Amino acid sequence: MPEGDTVWQAARRLHDALAGKVLTRSDLRVPKYATADLVGRTVLDVTPRGKHLLTRIEGDLTLHSHLRMDGSWKVFTNDQRWTGGPAHQIRAILGTHDRTAVGYRLPVLELLRTGDESRAVGHLGPDLLGPDWNPEAALSNLLAEPARSLGEALLDQRNLAGIGNVYKSELCFLLGVTPWLPVGALPADRVAKLPALAKKLLEANRDHPVRNTTGRRGPNLFVYGRTPRPCLRCGTPVRVADQGDGSRERPTYWCPACQTGPAPAPGSPPTRRIRPRTVR
Repeated sequence: MPEGDTVWQAARRLHDALAGKVLTRSDLRVPKYATADLVGRTVLDVTPRGKHLLTRIEGDLTLHSHLRMDGSWKVFTNDQRWTGGPAHQIRAILGTHDRTAVGYRLPVLELLRTGDESRAVGHLGPDLLGPDWNPEAALSNLLAEPARSLGEALLDQRNLAGIGNVYKSELCFLLGVTPWLPVGALPADRVAKLPALAKKLLEANRDHPVRNTTGRRGPNLFVYGRTPRPCLRCGTPVRVADQGDGSRERPTYWCPACQTGPAPAPGSPPTRRIRPRTVR
């Protein structure tokens, strides 16, 4: 699933393929922008911002996209067959003389004035992989709601941008606490290292197609997706339960022996708690 590292990789692929080149084809397959024509304009750069992609185009234009769970951008040479999915899932096509970028299943696609980018990404907290990274501000944001569960707080992109469900579970494991622990109950020594550890995880994976948080050759992840297999540290079966992120429930993995703090009882139904907060 796309998180800060995979969005960073997508931005680099798009930038390498399009930046500095004139568009010879443009097709935005969403009703609002169906008549927009970008042909003849030069792509200036493609920049990631948390989980968002900003494709800046000559003439003070930015094509803003968000991959959410299933979206992707694929880049093809002009003689390659497109393989990102069926044609009806294509939402955007940007072509140059030698490359074509195709956006599949993009749930968010909008054409903005570059000067108005803040309308799309201004709500985001410090970007773990961006030049605006500020660990003090990120930590202050996380601690602003001490009663909120750590897992929910980490997924809220207004606190810090780039963490998704995989890194949420892995980061909580490395901190030795459950994702349901209130942020305010996180021990002081772990509070101090949380921002640096989060940044380390994403930076270590931004240049690699397969995520690895264990630092070893397989298994690549400590807990995410490993239920009911044994914990790599203690052998206790890894557990999974739903946890809200402010918009929907997500599967959350943890080791009940290595991680301290509250957690759902085995076999208990998930708690459906929807918060009136935008988490993008």
